Amino acid sequence: MTLYWAEGSADSALDEQHLREAMNACFQRLGQRQRVLALPPDFTRYPSRAGQLTCMAYDYYGSRLVDVMPALGTHFAMPEWQLDRMFPTLPHSLIRVHRWREDVVTIGEVPADYVARMTEGIWDRAWPVQLNRLVWEGGHDLILSVGQVVPHEVIGMANYNKNLFVGTGGVRGINESHFIGAAYGMERMMGRADTPLRRILNYAQEHFCSHLPLVFALTVVGSGAGGELVTRGLFVGDDYECFERAAALSAEVNFTRVDEPLQKVVVWLDPEEFHSTWLGNKAIYRTRMAIADGGELIVLGPAVKTFGEDPDIDRLIRKYGYRTTPEILQFIEQNEDLPQNLSAAAHLIHGSSEGRFTVTYCPGHLTREEIEGVGYRYGDLSAMRARYDPQQLNEGWNTLPDGEAIYFVGNPALGLWAHASRLAE
Repeated sequence: MTLYWAEGSADSALDEQHLREAMNACFQRLGQRQRVLALPPDFTRYPSRAGQLTCMAYDYYGSRLVDVMPALGTHFAMPEWQLDRMFPTLPHSLIRVHRWREDVVTIGEVPADYVARMTEGIWDRAWPVQLNRLVWEGGHDLILSVGQVVPHEVIGMANYNKNLFVGTGGVRGINESHFIGAAYGMERMMGRADTPLRRILNYAQEHFCSHLPLVFALTVVGSGAGGELVTRGLFVGDDYECFERAAALSAEVNFTRVDEPLQKVVVWLDPEEFHSTWLGNKAIYRTRMAIADGGELIVLGPAVKTFGEDPDIDRLIRKYGYRTTPEILQFIEQNEDLPQNLSAAAHLIHGSSEGRFTVTYCPGHLTREEIEGVGYRYGDLSAMRARYDPQQLNEGWNTLPDGEAIYFVGNPALGLWAHASRLAE
């Protein structure tokens, strides 16, 4: 097992030329490769620098990079404008679309007794290890999994083998993994590298994928003094140490501990990145541990036009809404459709404030009836943007002209915010 590159600190600023030199050095150490598959994230992880790293792989390997498959998970396929923006030098002919309902093979199972031990009995079924057929059967001599390590609501810290088993996984694997994370509890996991679901994925990788030529290229990205994105770290390797090192740095860079519970939080959802509550609810996931009981979260989502990234999931969100965990668990017991899509059930749990605080959603394209139908308060986007102008607000604390104090988050995908009273021991 090899760690090809490990560089970064909370104060580092790795520019594009530095990243290119580092990636080329890693490719040289890997030796001759003739059939390369790249697995970057999709546009929902645009700030990850994964698009740049994928283009660097194409610049180095040329025609030997034969397939590029964005790890969509359940998300929509990337339209051409997103491909152009994220992969500007990559021919579209190399792009392969992951279809999570059709293009998947089950390669094994993580035993039920192991799953039960890792989840403290919360989930006691064998977990299906699923991958896209191209990953499993493509005959590549290098599978380059690219992405960003950042706090994550389902698994604690995003990326590494999650990019494989969820990003290119199938219906059961994705559904059950999301539900395991939700049932175990976000607040017990977010910002942690070692979690029950991570252990399950590690088992899957060790027992079923040891023959695959996997190499992980992981970034850590944070905000600079002026709010600009800065690459703080790059870690390239073929085993857990690569992820562990990146996760340790991400915990420094992407985890903001607030001094007091926040009474009012305003979150901006960039219109290029967030088009659904499925994605936009990072505004809730990533700030919930910082918000005071009785507080308010205001979500400004000018491009939010749907709930789910998948028609079936969208229907389920509209049907059941973002209710409390006990309510969602009851819906699972009493209905036939929700147990068949546990990732939707998990998302409904994740998107609930559990009655602790209010969520005022200000979408660009959903109606008051639609927003209130899923359990949120509706806010008029124009009026809210006039009062809470993202262009005028600073990251963190702001005091408005009338004296109102708010806490502003410009991109919830970049971090995790918490008060000590909400952190698990």
